[in-house]
Amino acid sequence: MFNEEAVLFANDAFYLALTQGDFRAMEAIWAKETPVCCLHPGWEPLFGRDAVLESWRAIFQNPPDIRCLEPRVMALEAVATVVCYEAIDGAYLAATNQFVLEGGRILMFHHHAAPTRGRPNPDTVQEPTIN
Repeated sequence: MFNEEAVLFANDAFYLALTQGDFRAMEAIWAKETPVCCLHPGWEPLFGRDAVLESWRAIFQNPPDIRCLEPRVMALEAVATVVCYEAIDGAYLAATNQFVLEGGRILMFHHHAAPTRGRPNPDTVQEPTIN
């Protein structure tokens, strides 16, 4: 079973890499043995580590100012999922980030972000915990 704090730490590492446009950090976050998939808003589904990482390389040409809000962890024996809001450019997206254990590390194998009508509660905004 996954430790909730460890999953949130991995999720924060993802958003830190994203906002800093740090390709090496993003590359280290994604699973190597587990099949991966990524769905950026408005994009077609991307399958495979190479395609997913190339999408991040393209996005990092102009890294977004994005914040993860209200992350909630749902953990099973083999998979942990974080559902959250993403604040970006004055709008909100709903996101799902899924993680697996590989070699004792919590690594992402799926990210999906899409527009939402929902809004986070302004009283529960959490800032990333990684410095």
